[in-house]
Amino acid sequence: MKWNLTVPQLYEESIRRSEGKLAKDGPLVVLTGQHTGRSATDKFVVRDAHTESQVWWDNNKPMSQAHFDALQADMMAHAEGRELFAKDLFGGADLTHRIKVRVIGEYAWHSLFVHQLLIRPTPKELEGFDPEFTIIDLPSFAADPKKYGCASQTVIAVNFTKKMVLIGGTSYAGEMKKSVFTIMNYLLPAKRVMSMHCSANVGKDGSAAIFFGLSGTGKTTLSADASRILIGDDEHGWSEQGIFNVEGGCYAKVINLSREAEPEIFSTTERFGTVLENVVMDEAGKLDLNDNRHAENTRAAYPIDFIPNASETGRTGHPRNVIMLTADAFGVLPPIARLTPSQAMYHFLSGFTAKVAGTEKGLGKEPQPTFSTCFGAPFMPRHPSVYGNLLHDQIAAHGADCWLVNTGWTGGAFGTGRRMPIKVTRALLNAALDGSLADGEMRIDPHFKFRVPVAVPGVEAAILNPRATWSDQAAYDAQARKLVGLFRDNFRKFEAHVDPDVLQAAPELVAAAE
Repeated sequence: MKWNLTVPQLYEESIRRSEGKLAKDGPLVVLTGQHTGRSATDKFVVRDAHTESQVWWDNNKPMSQAHFDALQADMMAHAEGRELFAKDLFGGADLTHRIKVRVIGEYAWHSLFVHQLLIRPTPKELEGFDPEFTIIDLPSFAADPKKYGCASQTVIAVNFTKKMVLIGGTSYAGEMKKSVFTIMNYLLPAKRVMSMHCSANVGKDGSAAIFFGLSGTGKTTLSADASRILIGDDEHGWSEQGIFNVEGGCYAKVINLSREAEPEIFSTTERFGTVLENVVMDEAGKLDLNDNRHAENTRAAYPIDFIPNASETGRTGHPRNVIMLTADAFGVLPPIARLTPSQAMYHFLSGFTAKVAGTEKGLGKEPQPTFSTCFGAPFMPRHPSVYGNLLHDQIAAHGADCWLVNTGWTGGAFGTGRRMPIKVTRALLNAALDGSLADGEMRIDPHFKFRVPVAVPGVEAAILNPRATWSDQAAYDAQARKLVGLFRDNFRKFEAHVDPDVLQAAPELVAAAE
């Protein structure tokens, strides 16, 4: 076992073992094999007396304690005689709520990955480090579905009682990162701390903001504002002290990344210490970020201090603004709307965005709605109402303004309308963040009942009223009723778990817009 090797040492080990190659400007380039993303269908949670009443079993696949014990025993036997790498790290920048995690694996580059992605202890903190959770990652281990009760030769098994995660049959390093997030999503709510799949930043005046959003909604782009300090790009907690990053690094998608569009992230692909997954590189070590021959999901893993405007502590105060991003391909939602705490909980539990024809195999001509509760259902062990109620209470307690921002389509649905101009989104977002938008005149949306600005300096007034941007307003009314119906159908599974005020925040099926 090789313990807590430095970044240069892990580079040397990875290259010596032919796991990765050195790019011209310093990053370590690796391939993840057949798994170029998370294996959601291969993730299991051990169902026992402790977790029986705590875990949301509709969303988490159960594994018996006996199956887990057999898996653990066989993985330990598989590890015997192998060269292994161990890293002791923290999850959570809040000193009260952080956890100690030990990650043991057979790849040096995996050890480098978690070193960069999690929070690195000081030499003093490493003395006598006693882990609360242990993650064991053996990509060469092939699971037997019949013996372990899993779905394939790949397995991610989370045991909250034994405080252990076993990962086998996949080289995709993101499974380790998301395992820590899953652990935090289980532990933090029990302490009345909100855990969130979101990015966060803070202005120079100390006004913090958090950004929820599914893939394709602009979460990373809109939160990466050079005029604000980045707290983190993916996973956060909201405690009695404020917002804190769960991680110590970033895991950015880099396919088609350009220096002009995202200079801060692009610069990390030219630095020693960055791990590049499935990026194409020629024999001279030159990268081609536009080539997707290995995967569309090419990634860069790097410590957050590689970003010039990153926070040194990973902590800030309570957010003044909570932003929920959606890409509405139906062309119905306004570019921005102000939400009450009850409406915020409703839309948080809904987690709506839309996929469009041509972006994925099997999609038809019509936009396909996607509802991912809490904007991160795959990582939520507890029932969504637990997270929703915490968010509702935090927003109400700290007086945060909450906004629903549509980065999708205007003037019609996908195919007839146009994508919301980024300059409009940024202007509206800036007005929300500086507090001016909350003081402006608002109208009530007849379908969704949230408040929508009537006029914003620098923004064409017509774009604030989606119905007015459609040439066929009767078609808008029909599309709006369709989307309202989808929201209401999706929310039925939560109706028994929320208070009446949240139920009243549901959109209404009205005959026509006013």
